[in-house]
Amino acid sequence: MDDRANGRLSKADEGYRVRICDIPEGERPRERFQRVGPSGMSQRELLAIILRSGTAGLNVLDLADRLLRQFNGLYGLARASLDELKAVHGIGLVKAIEIQTALELGRRMMLAERDAQPVVRSPDDAAQLLMLRMGTLQHEEVHLLLLDTRNRVTDWRVMYRGTLNAANMRIAELFREAVRANSAAIIVAHNHPSGDPTPSAEDIAVTRSIAQAGKLLDVDVLDHIVIAHNRYVSLKERGLL
Repeated sequence: MDDRANGRLSKADEGYRVRICDIPEGERPRERFQRVGPSGMSQRELLAIILRSGTAGLNVLDLADRLLRQFNGLYGLARASLDELKAVHGIGLVKAIEIQTALELGRRMMLAERDAQPVVRSPDDAAQLLMLRMGTLQHEEVHLLLLDTRNRVTDWRVMYRGTLNAANMRIAELFREAVRANSAAIIVAHNHPSGDPTPSAEDIAVTRSIAQAGKLLDVDVLDHIVIAHNRYVSLKERGLL
């Protein structure tokens, strides 16, 4: 069997690998960062700066490439657990923690920017907001956005953790939160960790129940959105609200 198929490098392959010390000083990641700034850097270069060093047979840029390939880019990397990161040759506990820390800081920065009463004008506005918190979850959750008369998000509640179905989702609890907060409207969202945002029959049934309750209580149900990684489905756009 070919060594490459086994994930091993032949002697010839190793000879073609460029050591970081062989890269001209001005082209090394840290030096390039100083010269061109963060926006001029590639993902592999930015990740290489976080990693700081490579491992036997791999310089730090090669190691960054390996991570991005194995986890299908930054989004997959953000979903990886510590154990999954540590399973990659050259990534120990410290590097795994540093990778997760950097990605989490970026996510929180985006949330902080959007948390100042964002306005929801369309399903896409809501989905982009929700994906920041829900897109990388490994389990299913139900979130509730509370909005005022101008469609500004006034609060965000995590209502349930676990599988969504009519038996464990108490519709009254969603509206109890809205009534307590004197909210004019709500958006319900849940995620599919599988990566497929297609609504199930149960999702559709729950959506219809939520819509009916909203009419009775005079609380607008603006949407029910299914989040799956970096994709979403709006049940409003599907004509189910």
